[in-house]
Amino acid sequence: MTTPTAIRTVGVIGAGRMGLPIVGHLARKGFTVVVHDIDDGKREAVSTLGAGWAGSPAELARACEAILVCVGFDQDMRELVTPDGLLQKDERTTIVAVLSTVHPATVQELARVARPFGVHVVDATVCRGGRAADEGTLLSFVGGDPSVVERLRPVVASYATDIVHTGEVGTAQVAKAANNMVMWACLIANHEALALATRFGMDAELLRSALLGSSAENYVLRNWGINTMAWAEDDMEIVQKMAHDAGIGLPQAGLNRELCRTLKPKRFRLDEYGV
Repeated sequence: MTTPTAIRTVGVIGAGRMGLPIVGHLARKGFTVVVHDIDDGKREAVSTLGAGWAGSPAELARACEAILVCVGFDQDMRELVTPDGLLQKDERTTIVAVLSTVHPATVQELARVARPFGVHVVDATVCRGGRAADEGTLLSFVGGDPSVVERLRPVVASYATDIVHTGEVGTAQVAKAANNMVMWACLIANHEALALATRFGMDAELLRSALLGSSAENYVLRNWGINTMAWAEDDMEIVQKMAHDAGIGLPQAGLNRELCRTLKPKRFRLDEYGV
C-alpha cells in the first residue's frame, strides 16, 4: 500500500465566524487553501487572507487533499457528503473533517457512505469559541482512525494549540456535547448567582473577580460577556437527542435547554441581571 503524502492543499466549507479565521491560520502556515461558502459575498474576505475560491463543493473537493467543514446543521452535512458534492473519486485519499457540531450518528453514517469513494470522514470539533479561533488557540477533539488523525494533525495544529484524539469516528461529537453541557450549565449558574448578588446590593464585577479565585471558578465566568447564546439551544437539542437515543435521562440538561431558550437574547454584560 502506498503511504499517503503530506497534506498540502486544504479546503474549507463555510467562511463564517469560525471558518474564516481558520482559513487565515491555514494560509499563514503555508497550506494552499481553497474555500467555498454559499454566500459569494465572502469571497473578498477569503481572498484577502490568501486563499482561493471554489464555486461549488465538488470543485473544492477535486482540488483538495483535506476538507474542513464548518456548516451549521446535520442536514447541511448530509447535503455536502454526496457524489455530487465532496465524494469525488480520484487517486488521492481525501479526508473530510467535520468541525460542525452535529449528532455523532450523523458523522458515523457519513463515514460509511464515504468509504467506497476512498474518502475518510472524521469529526474534528472545536472548543473555546471565536476569540480562540482568532488567536489560533482552539481545542480540537478528533475522532477517527489513528493513521488518518495523524495525517490530519498538522492541518489541525495550524489553528488549535491542543488536539485530543478521542477515539473512533463520532467520539469527537460526544466530547463536544459533554463540553457544551457543562459550559451552558455554568453560564446559567453564573448568571443566576450574579443576579442574586446584584439584587442584594453587591457589585457584580467585584463578586465575579472574587469567584475566579474560589471553588466556583469556571471558563465562562473568566470570559464573561462574550457568550451570545446563539448556538445554546441547538447544542442542547443535540444533547437531548443523544440522551434519547442512549435511553438515559438528563434532567438538568433538559432544564438548561429551556433556560437557554429564555436567556438567548441576552449578552450577559455585568450590568444586565434581570432573571
